[in-house]
Amino acid sequence: MDSYLLIDFGSTYTKLTAVDIESEEIIATAKDITTVENDIMVGFNNAFEKLQQQLRGKSVNFVRKLACSSAAGGLKMVAIGLVPELTAEAAKRAALGAGARVLNVYSYDLTSKEIEEIKKSKLDIILLAGGTDGGNKDCIIHNARMLAESGIKLPIVVAGNKVAVDTVEKILKDAGMFYKITDNVMPKLNVLNVEPAREEIRKMFMEKIVEAKGMKKAEGYTSGILMPTPAAVLKAARVLSQGTDKEDGIGDLVVVDIGGATTDVHSLAEGEPSKPGVTLKGLQEPFAKRTVEGDLGMRYSAVSLWEAATTKKIQRYLEDKSIDVETNCRYRAENIGMIPKTEVEIKFDEAMAKTATELALERHVGALEMLYTPCGVIYSQEGKDLLEVKYIIGTGGVLVHSENPASILKAGVFDENTPTYLKPKNPECLIDKTYILSAMGLLAEDHPNMAVRIMKKYLVKVN
Repeated sequence: MDSYLLIDFGSTYTKLTAVDIESEEIIATAKDITTVENDIMVGFNNAFEKLQQQLRGKSVNFVRKLACSSAAGGLKMVAIGLVPELTAEAAKRAALGAGARVLNVYSYDLTSKEIEEIKKSKLDIILLAGGTDGGNKDCIIHNARMLAESGIKLPIVVAGNKVAVDTVEKILKDAGMFYKITDNVMPKLNVLNVEPAREEIRKMFMEKIVEAKGMKKAEGYTSGILMPTPAAVLKAARVLSQGTDKEDGIGDLVVVDIGGATTDVHSLAEGEPSKPGVTLKGLQEPFAKRTVEGDLGMRYSAVSLWEAATTKKIQRYLEDKSIDVETNCRYRAENIGMIPKTEVEIKFDEAMAKTATELALERHVGALEMLYTPCGVIYSQEGKDLLEVKYIIGTGGVLVHSENPASILKAGVFDENTPTYLKPKNPECLIDKTYILSAMGLLAEDHPNMAVRIMKKYLVKVN
């Protein structure tokens, strides 16, 4: 049978998914610890051996092998813009949408101290933006010159004021830097245009970063490492939401990915006000939006989750209020490989996951603000209104292994006690039981119709 082998070189596990493209069935899945420190192919081979055991007796011909990766820390970037709430924020959103982990965002003219910070950061790519088309061009030119004179030898994606592009290109070219020019992330005030920058970042990831992370061997085995893992998940979510020319999508949705270090939220929705009389303010929101909460994780970030949430918030989700929240969080941070075994450990992990979901959704969604005017009370909305989103999809170990994953996801829905947060009101809950979202993002590169059908079949509805 002709099949695709879809590979996710994850930060912790390398996950394999085999898909029979004739019957559109997932015929096997397997995973093993990612071994990026020595040879990425060791972990892959271990997982592949497990996969072959499942396929024993079947005549499988892998016609394509596609991969994504968040190994070796994933794709790490900084974003540089002009005004913090405008072009700098637009650059950050472009980087996040490309699947990057954004280590910092810089605005206005770069200082010598900030250049030193950038040099010391373990980065992969710099996204240089600034100015609307025809607007301020001095800032992006100054920042290009600062980068050129710094000795930094990192790839740069330039996505700023088109009037300044010729000068910026000359500065970077004369300094012998590797760069790519693409469209402005904010061509007009408050208007986003992040897709060209996202695509350029993805190409640069394939061209430069895969090799830099010692993954060339893996690329030689596959048909290419196409994108960072979060970008693959976002691609799957987009095609599932919008559908294709031949397959209907399921509509607006939110994906919650709870990991050991971060909680990622992806929303696929326009996010326009659902209530009459509400005005929008602030930066335009992208249809496909991703946020990453680096302080909300189940292991690496367990202490910062406790600090962000407070003891009382986590205790709200615990039946036994006498449990020492701080001690349990610190233990998990110091023992990142811990797998909960007892009922108490499982319940505490689920309380952490509920807290992470609640906080991550609060940070991701838009919020209403009530303003008093001479004409009466008016409401303004900043961010996305996700009240009417149809589905919330959960992925990540704590959700997959939970006996009641819906209760974790429902911690992120609309709450009458905090009505200003525009979180989904009555979404259906689906779980990615077999970790297929990143695989379906890869499959969608070649077979988007099939990817939609498989996700509809394999995402599990929970109540």
